[in-house]
Amino acid sequence: MNTTKKQPRSKFYELLQAQIHNEFHASQQYLALAVWFDNEDLPQLAKHFYRQSLEERNHALAMVQYMGDTDHPVEIPGISEVRNDFSEVRELVALALEQEKEVSAQITELARTARDEGDLIAEQFTQWFLKEQVEEVSQMSTLLTVVDRANGDLAQVEQFLYREGVGEENDPTMPPVAGGAL
Repeated sequence: MNTTKKQPRSKFYELLQAQIHNEFHASQQYLALAVWFDNEDLPQLAKHFYRQSLEERNHALAMVQYMGDTDHPVEIPGISEVRNDFSEVRELVALALEQEKEVSAQITELARTARDEGDLIAEQFTQWFLKEQVEEVSQMSTLLTVVDRANGDLAQVEQFLYREGVGEENDPTMPPVAGGAL
């Protein structure tokens, strides 16, 4: 029988464990958006959000890898309910933008907590995610602007995504992903 007591986790690692849940939830929400776009015969929007779903999954598994690499136990969480009922494209993109803003606030809190706790390694780990969130919010904000300017002409939105290749680039500086990035 193991009588060794586990040391309590720092606030940073408690928040990081919660963030793993948030990233998996974001992945599933983006999957729901992608399926909705697929069902509406909007292949570029669907492709964009399928890719976003994989990206969020990879973020969660990068956090899992970091926790394992720093010898912290990881629990793979269930996820909260995702929204599936939508009536128009703007609604979905606005939800995605709001989700990215929420994740930005969560990652900022992670970085602040690491700094407050004097955990320089954890603080350094969060820097990539902070940079990533600037890009994510910017891209989603631009996409919402394109949707608004298209004024219901979804072919323009589809052409924009096809032409610009939004979100298609891979970042070689991303932290390692448990099991490998997809």
